Amino acid sequence: MLKRPTVFLALLGIIAVVLLVLRLRQSGPAPEPLVPPPQSPYAQSIGARGIVESTNENVRIAPSASGLVGKVAVRVGDHVKSGDLLFTMDDRDAAATVKTSEAQVEVQKARLAETATLVADRKDTLDRTTQLRAKNVASFDQAQRDEFALQSAQRQYERAAADLDLARAQLNDAKVRLDLLSVRSPRDGTVLQVNIRAGEYAAVNSAEPAILLGDVSTLQLRADVDESDAPRVRPGCKAVAYLKGSREKAIPLEFVRIEPYILPKKSLSGESTERVDTRVLQVIFRFQSPGFPIYVGQQMDVFIEEN
Repeated sequence: MLKRPTVFLALLGIIAVVLLVLRLRQSGPAPEPLVPPPQSPYAQSIGARGIVESTNENVRIAPSASGLVGKVAVRVGDHVKSGDLLFTMDDRDAAATVKTSEAQVEVQKARLAETATLVADRKDTLDRTTQLRAKNVASFDQAQRDEFALQSAQRQYERAAADLDLARAQLNDAKVRLDLLSVRSPRDGTVLQVNIRAGEYAAVNSAEPAILLGDVSTLQLRADVDESDAPRVRPGCKAVAYLKGSREKAIPLEFVRIEPYILPKKSLSGESTERVDTRVLQVIFRFQSPGFPIYVGQQMDVFIEEN
């Protein structure tokens, strides 16, 4: 008699579990986005993610050799001209090398003068021996020894002259190395980043540049197009851009060029749905100031018209 209620309760438990599972698997309505996504103004378009950069691209400036930073001569936002000093590295060792090379040049000059005097002495001795040989006073062997001595002195002079040239070349090399420790701007532009401080150790192959320089008078946009969409992009295409997460204030873009090398994607937006294991075609656009602030490094949503 007790089996029937037990079976009945077991069936009710199974049904309840099934209903609970089905209810949990039902997805609710999609939440409304806080900011509506931007819409393409074209009937057919290619979506891309772009990053703002300065005209002629940003210049990543690093020291010529790793070492301690001596002085930083600029700050973020400074406008610099080509040849202006940006920063210096610790130059004590290089300056000492220059002093040593200068001293070595003077040593070689003195040695050259010494060998020149020796050549003159050997030549005078040979001339006297030749005159005495004409009078049968000096022997043939003596005249030959004096001639060999003169030739040896001349070779010493040639070697001393070559050593002087070498010392001068080493001095020039030391001066160049000293000058390279004063890093100067390669062109006109604005200092966008300063990632070093006086006394810090700066490496040549650092992940971030010591100083980032760019021309912000005119900005350009580097759009990353997924490699699967690359065949659909045409030179001279029209395009518009929106600030990331905004659907207002469309910015017209002017086509500049397509960089014909597809490379791994580097500029990441941080979105959870973003593909990172892909390669992209980079398309460069130029745009005029839209009347509101836009900064180098800022991301934009780009829509490229498909012809």
